Amino acid sequence: MRLSKERVRHMAEALVARLVQEGHVSLTGTPKALVEALDQAVTDELSIEDRLNGEVRQLLKAYEREIEAGQVDYQKMFTMIKQKLVRERGIIL
Repeated sequence: MRLSKERVRHMAEALVARLVQEGHVSLTGTPKALVEALDQAVTDELSIEDRLNGEVRQLLKAYEREIEAGQVDYQKMFTMIKQKLVRERGIIL
């Protein structure tokens, strides 16, 4: 994940505080419950990209010899495969 769990939590807390302060939301429960739900939603979304990156790395193992021989650029191939999977699956990153 590009952001630490602490950073995601801090962002969720700040967002909830601001939404409540500016009157954009009216809470019937505790702010903590909304912070936890927002924290979980953001973490879930960020983990999608992590899983996708892992899948791309697995697919690239088939090209290890070509990459080691310098016939294929790893980063370029990684980006191409990732973009293809994102398009095919309709993932928004």
